[in-house]
Amino acid sequence: QVQLVESGGGLVQAGGSLRLSCTASGHDLNSYTMGWFRQAPGKEREFVGGIRWHGGSANVEDSVKGRFTVSKDDAKSTVYLLITNLKFEDTAVYSCAADSRFTALFGGKYAYWGQGTQVTVSS
Repeated sequence: QVQLVESGGGLVQAGGSLRLSCTASGHDLNSYTMGWFRQAPGKEREFVGGIRWHGGSANVEDSVKGRFTVSKDDAKSTVYLLITNLKFEDTAVYSCAADSRFTALFGGKYAYWGQGTQVTVSS
């Protein structure tokens, strides 16, 4: 079992930056990959990137590459999603998730989910 708690969402102006946090707890976190997803109103949930606890390999989807960065702080058991140059279309509920699949770094079905945090980008 893995428990995840996100924070850091809010209302941000277009062009600004925001860093989302996801603090994990549970057994043997090193065996998991952490993923970030988002779901905009009326749209399907979208995988945006992930990072492996063990080794720190990270991936960001092409659609957000250059603006989204995934990182982690092992000491805090926390992963981050840094979003820069925010655009209106980044408005969504952002969720972190954990899964033990090796391929989770590239998306797919995740086993454990946080509650999500709202990001709203204003013009």
